[in-house]
This record gives sequence, C-alpha cells and structure tokens, in this order.
Amino acid sequence: MKKLSAVQLKQQALVFSVADSLEAQALEALKGMQQCWFDVQYHQFPGSLLLRFQFESEEALSAAEPELKKWQRKLSAALLKKGVVLKDMRRHLVFTTLGPDD
Repeated sequence: MKKLSAVQLKQQALVFSVADSLEAQALEALKGMQQCWFDVQYHQFPGSLLLRFQFESEEALSAAEPELKKWQRKLSAALLKKGVVLKDMRRHLVFTTLGPDD
C-alpha cells in the first residue's frame, strides 16, 4: 500500500472525525444501527467518499430508511463546516446491512 501524503493524511483525519461524530449521533438516534464505516480514494477526495451506516437486520434498515435524507444532510453540513463541499450528498451516505468484510 502506498504511503499517504501530508494532504491525504489531513483528509483522512477529517473523514475520521466526521465519521466518528456522525456514528455517535446515529447510534443513539437510529434503532438497530451497529456501526459506521467508509471507503475513500484520497486522490479523488471528496468525490470518492462513501459512508455506510450498517444495520443489524433488514427490519431495522427498513425502519431507518425514511431518515436517510436527514443523515445525508448532516454529513454534508459536517463536511462543509470543515471546508469540504459535496456536489451530490445522496452519493456519499447509504444505509446497509453489509459489513466492511462482506
């Protein structure tokens, strides 16, 4: 794996802080949520950022689905506060039952 540049390390720290913050809020607010995880290619940041909220079951996922737009807006707002603009917030956060190893 290639070593990250100084800029990419800053991007990584920013993504981790935003993801940790949203995960803490979502664990309290969304019943059945297990964790938040993400994928990103730092050389294509922020366009390649994809956060996933993992749920324990399809039922929990279905119950949380109406809240998806709210959480997409929260992600966009949190990144905007850090100086990162997302062109299409719907592409950067999804709800799923799959884990990082699936």
